[in-house]
Amino acid sequence: MKVATGGVELEAPKVDPSCPTLYIATSADLGCPSEITPRRRRKRPVRSRSIRVARASKREIERARLRLDSEPPPDRPRTRAECASGPRPCPHVSCKHHLYLDVSPYTGTIKINFPDIEVWEMRVSCALDIADNGGMRLEDVGELMNVTRERARQIEIQALAKLELGERQVSLRDYFE
Repeated sequence: MKVATGGVELEAPKVDPSCPTLYIATSADLGCPSEITPRRRRKRPVRSRSIRVARASKREIERARLRLDSEPPPDRPRTRAECASGPRPCPHVSCKHHLYLDVSPYTGTIKINFPDIEVWEMRVSCALDIADNGGMRLEDVGELMNVTRERARQIEIQALAKLELGERQVSLRDYFE
């Protein structure tokens, strides 16, 4: 069977009417190596959410104070040795080393790092456990902190600058004493 298209005759493939089969071209038919697979897009994690205390009403703040006064303080470990043998993931979200949330000491803003999961669903919940494991790649650190690789690099540079500044201050104190 010949099909005319724009003055050019093309031969159409012969189709057996008794066997309706759909032919789908594969990567090998197109001249592509079979090892090439399309890139999968990484599922983007849910961004962290901040709760500003300044936006809370006086009634909400008063209710929170009453609740804190009525409940006994939780029995948290006080040292790393007590904490290391504790349950994992760590249930003590108020600990400053817990990865679930951060509290700004200046404004009181609460930043929930993983708003899409619950505390008990976290794979790793303590920054001290991560530090005990040793060095990590920036991608892994970013995933654990729910930030991008670039933001993890920026945080690392800021922390190193603060450490360097602290060393300079100690040497200046010795000079003045």
